[in-house]
Amino acid sequence: MPDSQEWSSRAGRYISQPAGYRAFVPAPLPPTEPPLALTGELPSLLSTADRALGRLDGAVLTLPNPDLFVFMYVRKEAVLSSQIEGTQSSLHDLLAAEARLFDADLPRDVDEVVNYVHAMNTGLARLRDLPVSVRLIREIHEELMRGVRGNRLHPGQLRTSQNWIGPGGSTLTTASFVPPPPHDVPAALGQLEIFLHAQDDLPPLVKIALVHVQFETIHPFLDGNGRVGRLLVTFLLTERDILHKPVLYLSHYFKQHRQAYYDHLQAVREHGAWEAWLAFFLRGVIEVAGEATETARRILLLREAHRSSITTTLGRAAGNGHKVLDSLFDRPMLSVKDVKDMTGTTYAAANTLVARLTTIGVLEEMTGYARNRRFRYAPYIALFNS
Repeated sequence: MPDSQEWSSRAGRYISQPAGYRAFVPAPLPPTEPPLALTGELPSLLSTADRALGRLDGAVLTLPNPDLFVFMYVRKEAVLSSQIEGTQSSLHDLLAAEARLFDADLPRDVDEVVNYVHAMNTGLARLRDLPVSVRLIREIHEELMRGVRGNRLHPGQLRTSQNWIGPGGSTLTTASFVPPPPHDVPAALGQLEIFLHAQDDLPPLVKIALVHVQFETIHPFLDGNGRVGRLLVTFLLTERDILHKPVLYLSHYFKQHRQAYYDHLQAVREHGAWEAWLAFFLRGVIEVAGEATETARRILLLREAHRSSITTTLGRAAGNGHKVLDSLFDRPMLSVKDVKDMTGTTYAAANTLVARLTTIGVLEEMTGYARNRRFRYAPYIALFNS
């Protein structure tokens, strides 16, 4: 960063504050002086990304019940986005918590990942009658932070004090980045909302990539900004009908390239390097869309293989076996009692069905208990852990 007390870049300017530190106030989108240059490799990356998302959307919509399969995509994104912020919980931990499998070994931060799932589902439901907006962002933040680490930092409320980003022990004067002062936050978010709904010629993926950086730069909350910013990507992809279902877990790419991700955000602020960020973002879309498309293909193959196995081995119990199999795609952990309630059979019959599904590899016992056992659809979960 230059040594001058106040300086500008294409993305905004650092302004010296009375307390002696410099805070960055972003310029309204889209970038100007010079305008965004969609040249060089960007047109090719944009075209490839659009095709990759089209293939993914088509692959998911060919699944027998796309909504069932969205369940695990949402949870993978929740786990990965939360891990970027330092949580330790895995996909297994999240599923176990949701199945009310209370295990002393579950990480204490699993509730943060559960909240992420709730926030995403709440946001997707709200999009039916509320566009992506400051109001929606605040509602999602409140859902994300309710009852977890940071919940005392005013969930759903824009910050009224200065925050900063940097390694442990850093201060406002030594921080890696200081977002705008609190009195500038409402105006910056208002400008971002105007850009969101402005009629322009920017390709949707470009607009989404710009919005993500701008939100992270504004950093309007005292905690949870990274997760909300990544949720915004999902909401915008679905709101703009780029994807019919939220099945792009871009946090996978951001987590794999975490330092490059942070470096690109900072390069935009300090050098106005918007085009380099767009190339990074589009490469992520291409990579993750391809992985998700392959996962959808494997889900279909797995379902057909297990349906065939159930039909050929379970005889008269095949109908109930199929019913259990279909339920596993949005509830991949269950108990014998769950199977009993689902099939309307006796406990003994449900226990026998579970045993037979275990024998053919559909279910796997996961607790090691003699009683109160829990089973998981291990091959399905493995597709999202690979």
